[in-house]
Amino acid sequence: MNLPPEGQLLRIFIGESDKHEGKPLYEWLVVKAKEHGLAGATVLRGLMGFGANSRIHTSKILRLSLDLPIVVELVDTPDKIREFLPYIEPVVKEGMITLEKAEVHMYRSNKTEQR
Repeated sequence: MNLPPEGQLLRIFIGESDKHEGKPLYEWLVVKAKEHGLAGATVLRGLMGFGANSRIHTSKILRLSLDLPIVVELVDTPDKIREFLPYIEPVVKEGMITLEKAEVHMYRSNKTEQR
């Protein structure tokens, strides 16, 4: 897959305990991004954070949370990200979705071509 330099970064901020179709929402989002042919996805687990409800989520021992912040980052062309957004917006019940321009400096795999 070739990715032009003018990319877009989609960030989805959710909670670790968020679910969809019986599985973690972050997992569902990554699988759907792959099914839609997006260039890449990464899930990041936060140590601490808060969102619209202003409740702090932390991994500290005294306040062990099973709902730590999760950020799902997806990168592709602006057109492919725009096509993907309406598919995921109804599924993200709580959280935040952001978009920003991304300059794709390099996108490659170490797989060798099979002949």
